[in-house]
Amino acid sequence: MSIPAAWRGARFRVPRRVGGERLGGVAGRIAVLCAGVGVLVATAWFSLFVGAGDASPAQVVAALGGHDGSNAATIVRDMRLPRGLTAMLVGLALGVAGTIMQALIGNPLADPGLLGVNAGAGLAVVVAVGFLGLVGFNAYIWFALCGALVVSLFVYAISATAGRGSPFTVVLSGVAVSAVLMGVTNALALIDPTRFNALRTWMAGSVTGRDGGSMLAGSFIILAGLVVAVIIAAPLAQLGLGEDTARSLGVRVGPTRFGATIAVMLLAGTATALGGPIMFVGLMVPHLAHALVGPRLVWAIVYSAVGGALLVLLADMVGRVVAPPGEAPAGLITAILGAPVLALLAQGRHGAAS
Repeated sequence: MSIPAAWRGARFRVPRRVGGERLGGVAGRIAVLCAGVGVLVATAWFSLFVGAGDASPAQVVAALGGHDGSNAATIVRDMRLPRGLTAMLVGLALGVAGTIMQALIGNPLADPGLLGVNAGAGLAVVVAVGFLGLVGFNAYIWFALCGALVVSLFVYAISATAGRGSPFTVVLSGVAVSAVLMGVTNALALIDPTRFNALRTWMAGSVTGRDGGSMLAGSFIILAGLVVAVIIAAPLAQLGLGEDTARSLGVRVGPTRFGATIAVMLLAGTATALGGPIMFVGLMVPHLAHALVGPRLVWAIVYSAVGGALLVLLADMVGRVVAPPGEAPAGLITAILGAPVLALLAQGRHGAAS
């Protein structure tokens, strides 16, 4: 596939004319952020009333006050509440990871799932659970992080070799890596179906079945990733001006890129360990964030955190009711939404460049 001439040597930047001025400056951005947080909280509350199981609205409200041992309380406190919190954690992490990855690679089509980072973390988890006998989030999270790190470094090496002006090359390479890793993962699962049966739901991108300990441990790791992302946001944004310009502004290019890679590893690896290989969240959410705040990377990170949490929570809610009496995993819903979005983004950028 040939790369349009207008794309060669280009760097990914969002035009300022669609940036924060549209929101009326800092006050406008804060107002929209507060509105987004309000929508997220309202959606999280509503998610407690949605799903399989017999629990009336009155029983749901009563269950939040305490666990009385009833079936409704078990449904709300042990099933719906944990999966809602897990969905928000996973979405937050994937949204921010996608924003950082797009800025790091200079590619508006980058996504931790699309470029194989999630698949690398998923393969590492399958190996840890299936062959080493590790069980529980605290046992295999480190494998997920290592898998995410290895693939992150590999994808970054591809981007450096192919050139930042070749977004299609990087994306196609990432898709190929992801396909190979997912193929290996599925092959391992087929070798011993009994051993890997417990992972089947997780491999489909489901946020069900996580306990409080897993979510607490995952929260701390995601928080560490967010801290790293915020620290390197300003110098990473300056890298978008070019390495020479960034160095003249005092940016330490190597440490900044390394920090961005670590942030993606922590966020995408933990999200995959919690919810399985969920794709396209890191692609869709950053584009919406940049459309609202322009090239301001710190603001884009904050907006992506809220938008990602909302997207995966909504995907999980849709999955609860779309295929009664069963449920569809959140990863399936985001794939259905994300595939056409990817096609539209690729077509739009191709048209703009031609």
